[in-house]
Amino acid sequence: MTVTTATPMLQVRGAKTYYGKIIALKGVDIDVNKGEIVTLIGANGAGKSTLMMTICGNPRAREGQILFEGRDITQLPTHEIARLRIAQSPEGRRIFPRMTVLENLQMGAALDNLAYFDQDVERMFTLFPRLKERIGQRGGTLSGGEQQMLAIARALMARPKLLMLDEPSLGLAPLIVKQIFDAIGELNRSEGLTVFLVEQNAYHALRLAHRGYVLVNGSVTMSGPGRELLEKPEIRAAYLEGGAH
Repeated sequence: MTVTTATPMLQVRGAKTYYGKIIALKGVDIDVNKGEIVTLIGANGAGKSTLMMTICGNPRAREGQILFEGRDITQLPTHEIARLRIAQSPEGRRIFPRMTVLENLQMGAALDNLAYFDQDVERMFTLFPRLKERIGQRGGTLSGGEQQMLAIARALMARPKLLMLDEPSLGLAPLIVKQIFDAIGELNRSEGLTVFLVEQNAYHALRLAHRGYVLVNGSVTMSGPGRELLEKPEIRAAYLEGGAH
């Protein structure tokens, strides 16, 4: 994979986030350049989801700065951050269970992009053909893999500049995980979509990503090209031994 530009899209500088008096992020620095897939890997409880939520403004960084396309968004309300075309697919596939697949996609569509709604729905069905087969089915009756596809598709309906995915492989069968990661890679290649991926599945994430960061107890301990990190003995020992892929 080749990134043709190094234009910064997301810059996190010295971010510190607290839950009460407990510090969850201890001065995190991360860059996501336009057109890149960047992944953040780490064990459970390392602070990965906290970083993603901090970028979205809930919880807020108590110290440090978050820039999006050069604009300081550290103190912006979450709904204003979303309006900048940052879309998040949160951990746990939080779809609307009583709504149909089509209604979930409608909920994700940006209000100023309704002119493209039919076209965008077709794009989602091309990306995830299973959703087309389930178009009238309630979200809560879908399989786990189908719900994850729907959660990602709903985020994409906002036509984001930056797509943030939190643990998209969590609890899914290997074949479904491969389909989802293939779809993310295809979006990046064909549309130049910028992706920030938080993931416990280090093998798939680092194979897919242009660059990766390792988060341990709220601090970035390592960074570099995804494939290079994948080959590091300490990464293999911590995240890949025992058939994690």
